[in-house]
Amino acid sequence: MQAWYRKRTGWLWGLAPLSGLFALISAARRRLFRHGIKARYRAPVPVIVVGNLTVGGNGKTPLVVWLVAWLRRQGYTPGVISRGYGGKAERYPLLLNADTRPEQAGDEPVLIYRRTGCPVVVGPKRCEAAALLAAQGVDIIISDDGLQHYALDRDIELVVVDGKRRFGNGHLLPVGPLREGLWRLKQVDAIINNGGPTDTGEYLMTLEPGALQPVSGQQAAPEPGSSVHALAGIGHPPRFFATLEQLGFVLEQRLALADHQAVSPDRLASLRQAPLLITEKDAVKWPGGHEDTWFLPVDARLPAAFEQLLSTRLKELDHGD
Repeated sequence: MQAWYRKRTGWLWGLAPLSGLFALISAARRRLFRHGIKARYRAPVPVIVVGNLTVGGNGKTPLVVWLVAWLRRQGYTPGVISRGYGGKAERYPLLLNADTRPEQAGDEPVLIYRRTGCPVVVGPKRCEAAALLAAQGVDIIISDDGLQHYALDRDIELVVVDGKRRFGNGHLLPVGPLREGLWRLKQVDAIINNGGPTDTGEYLMTLEPGALQPVSGQQAAPEPGSSVHALAGIGHPPRFFATLEQLGFVLEQRLALADHQAVSPDRLASLRQAPLLITEKDAVKWPGGHEDTWFLPVDARLPAAFEQLLSTRLKELDHGD
C-alpha cells in the first residue's frame, strides 16, 4: 500500500484498532513459541533465515542467490526453502526440478532454482519443507523469508531493508507496513540495506546489473541510449525503472505491476514499437505477447565485513557455541 510511505495519511489511523489487535495476536504467538507451548522444529542442519520486517519485496531473492554461491565457496552444500507465494502445487512440500513451473512453486523459488541449481523446496509449512530439504543431502538451509515463522528454529537471522523506503510510517499492519516492531532489529544477526543510504550497523547491498538476456528477443539486444518500454512486477518497480535509466535507456512507457503479479499478453498490445525490458522474476513466468522482450539479471554485492560476520557466526555454530 503506497499510503504507508507517504507523509499525509491521517485516514490510516482509522485502522488503529486493527493494528492494536494485530500487535496483541503477534505478541501472544511469540510467547507461545518462546515458552514451548507451541512446538518448534529444529532441523538437523543449520538454518539461515533471510527475512524482512515489512510486507512486500525488499530484495531478499538476490541475497539468497548470493548466499548460495558464497556458502558453496566456503565448502557447504546449501539448499533453499520458501513459502512459494503465488504457486499452487498438488501436494506439499514440493521439491523443485527442471520442469517445475511458477504456477506450481511461485516465481521466486523457480528463479532461485534456475539461477543456482541448488535443491529448493517450497511449502506453506516451512518445518516440513526443511525436513524434506535436509533429506536431499544439504548441510545448511537458507529460508527465503520466514523471519516471523517461529515454528522453525533458526541459527542466523538476516533482515533485508529497502534503503529508499525504509519502514514507511513505522507502524504495524494495517496502519503501516510492519509485520513486527522495529525492536526486532536488535535481535537479528545482521541488517542488510538494499540500495542505501545506510544507518549505523547496517551492511550495504548493491545490485549489479548484468547483460540483457533474451526472453523472446530474436535480434541484437537494445543498447543504452535506445528507447525501450519497461515492465516490473516486483515489490518496488520504480527501483527497476531507475536502474534502466542509470544504464542509459530511454523509457517510453513503464508498466508497474504488483509484486508477483503476472502480466496478460493483451496488456502488451500497445508496446510493440520498441523493445521491452523486464525483471528476471517477470521473465520466469513470462506468458509471451511481445516479440522483442529482454530481462535484466542483477547480482548482489556485499561488503567484506558482512562476509566476515557470516564466517564468524558459522564457526561458532560448528564449535557448538
